Parts: sequence; C-alpha cells; structure tokens
Amino acid sequence: MTSPAPGSAPRRIFLDKQSPKAFHALRQTSEAVRAVAAEAGFDRTTVELINLRVSQINGCAYCLDLHTKAALRGGESARRLGVLTAWRDTDMFTRTERAALALAEATIDPANTEAQASAYEAARQVLTDDQISAATWVAITVNAFNQVSAMSKHPVPALREA
Repeated sequence: MTSPAPGSAPRRIFLDKQSPKAFHALRQTSEAVRAVAAEAGFDRTTVELINLRVSQINGCAYCLDLHTKAALRGGESARRLGVLTAWRDTDMFTRTERAALALAEATIDPANTEAQASAYEAARQVLTDDQISAATWVAITVNAFNQVSAMSKHPVPALREA
C-alpha cells in the first residue's frame, strides 16, 4: 500500500466490503430488530424516526440520506422530518414517538447516566417492555451502522438532475 500524498487524508476502506461476513451479521441483526420492533407495535415510521435521530446525532450523512428516503416512502411527512432535531420543542410527535426518541438518544450516550435514567423512567410511563427493548435495539443497531459508514466514509449518492 502506498502512502497518501503529504497533507491528504489516507484512503479509507469500506468496512462492509472489506469484512462482508461481519457486515452480513450486522444486516441480519437489523432484520431481526425490525421484526422485534414490528412485534412490539412500532410502525415503520417510528423505527425510521429513531434511525434518523440517531444518525443526526452521529452526523452520518449516508444513513441520514438512506433513512430520510425510507421514512418518506413509508408515509412520513417532510414537515415532521424537518423538525426532528427539535422534536422536544414541538407537539408534532406522539407520546410514544417522544418516549422512543428520548430513549434512543440516551442509548447512544451511555456515559450520560442522568439522561439515561430520565429517558428510561419516562419511557416506562408510555412504552411497554417490548417497546422499550425494541427502541433500544433500533438505536443500538443504527448506531453501529453509523459507525461503519463514518469510518468507511461512505459517500452519499449524488442527486439525479431532472
């Protein structure tokens, strides 16, 4: 392998391509988590809201693009997606969605035990045990995908011109 030119960033490998068995296992986990979420009573919109919020926090452009398109295909409104970063400041989200979003945010910041305890306590008031588990698993899984994409520097596909 050659060294990068001085001042340039080293070439990144796509972790999903370099280690396809590991990535396949992550995809299988994602499929299982999607089934768990559906069994817990979460619709696709709630799952995509969690995926998007975690991806926003992690700054994963590739996953933001992917999950925005999935949410829109699933019937989510552009208006709600536009205010998702400020979901606490609007009444546009249901109690269930709000509890799931707070729990997802707390899940990916395990060092913030105060926020985690608060989110978990609030979730217990609104969500079933199965929904708490599902929301947590969705956040854990998309967080893992965010890290794969971030470390791989997966490019966001270019927009197609009309």
